[in-house]
Amino acid sequence: MRTHLRTHALGRGSVEVTALALGTAGIAGLYSEVSEEQAHATVDAAWDAGIRYFDTAPHYGIGHAERRLGAALRGRPRSAYTVSTKVGRRLEPTDAGGDDLANGFAVPATHRRVWDFSADGVRRTLDASLERLGLDRVDVVYLHDPDDHAEEAFHEGYPALEKLRSEGVVGAIGAGMNQVAMLTRFVRDTDVDVVLCAGRYTLLDQRALADLLPAARERGTSVVIGGAFNSGLLADPNAGARYDYRAAPPELLDRALALKAAADRHGTTLRAAALAFCAAHPAVAAVLVGARSPHEVSDCARQFTADVPASLWQELRETGLLPPEAPVPSPVPSEEPS
Repeated sequence: MRTHLRTHALGRGSVEVTALALGTAGIAGLYSEVSEEQAHATVDAAWDAGIRYFDTAPHYGIGHAERRLGAALRGRPRSAYTVSTKVGRRLEPTDAGGDDLANGFAVPATHRRVWDFSADGVRRTLDASLERLGLDRVDVVYLHDPDDHAEEAFHEGYPALEKLRSEGVVGAIGAGMNQVAMLTRFVRDTDVDVVLCAGRYTLLDQRALADLLPAARERGTSVVIGGAFNSGLLADPNAGARYDYRAAPPELLDRALALKAAADRHGTTLRAAALAFCAAHPAVAAVLVGARSPHEVSDCARQFTADVPASLWQELRETGLLPPEAPVPSPVPSEEPS
């Protein structure tokens, strides 16, 4: 059943995204194998749920995510959906053999990743992505994890993206990272339309609240929030759960369990609360969820549209599980003045 999802324009441009988006690392075999059929069915389930924004990257399964996403979207009206991909990791063929599990993906190691934020690297990487996707354009391009490549990213990669946008090759540009300091620099010092902040604005981690999100509001820059479940800890807190792609520390597991117990007391789920919290900040245009099966993506869509009682937010603030300055969903949708 299709869910009604709000749409938002990115920055001051015309590229629109649904408030819930599908990330494609999961369908590229993150941690364990995913079949072609399951990957296709997952994208179909997202479409059926009303999701029209799909995020991918060459890094995900060394090209598998882009190929699988493109195949699953083939035949659907191109104007009906938004695709973002990323640049900064260029793929080169290799005959090393083995698998790619050292990088997190259960796929054959047919390629290796080469860090490249040069202007030439940006264009070459984007051209290869378009070929894998089977598309003549993507809507959004992010600089992907330029943590250790700041100078090249700001002085070569970003201007290359700006040129692509001015030429009409892409509609919106930005950066995607697991940190807030450099994303804040992108917001303040460049003309990006959007930043993708992964794992740094969640029920467990509000580091983006101090600088990044206020800067985005001030500049009119959109924020897409990834990692709403912090790699799974907020989806299902248990002793084997991951946090930031590794085993969750005991203190964070205890905090996640306390959050879950509070959600249970108020008749909702931790998953619904985690998604609602991310979406509530006025700078946030979309919440990006990763899924590897139709069941996971359908569940995310249900949780995203579920009502979370205001009493839960009140308890989380009173017990110190949520800072008082963090925006929470309004109990009653505000109406535009007439």
